[in-house]
Amino acid sequence: MNERETIQEILSHAKTVAVVGLSPKPGRPSSDIAQYLQEQGYRVIPVNPMISEALGERAYSTVAAIPEKVDLANVFRKAEDIPAVVDDAIAAGVKYLWIQQGIIHKEAALKAERAGIRVVMDRCILIEHMRGLTAQPQGV
Repeated sequence: MNERETIQEILSHAKTVAVVGLSPKPGRPSSDIAQYLQEQGYRVIPVNPMISEALGERAYSTVAAIPEKVDLANVFRKAEDIPAVVDDAIAAGVKYLWIQQGIIHKEAALKAERAGIRVVMDRCILIEHMRGLTAQPQGV
């Protein structure tokens, strides 16, 4: 969990990202980060049972309800909600789970890993993505 290689693998291989807990309100971290991911070329699918759409995409109540393959579940939920999100991610067959900075649930993360999901926890995907961009050789 949280290995540099895992972070790099997720950022380079994930194409479709379910953002769990995506707020439709600009200025909220989930909205701003999801918009950033869209701008970087990721397909972002909102997961929030309280909304019908966000960022021009239809929203779904769960990751498992999304009718297409999802590579990554990026989670903006309270720590006590993480076990249910992990169960949903396992049911959906996602390859990667990213639990945003400040959110920690070790038992749920270990359950996801035992199910074969690569996990990053308590890290910001935007910060890690930007860090990866600055680590690239110039002029390549």
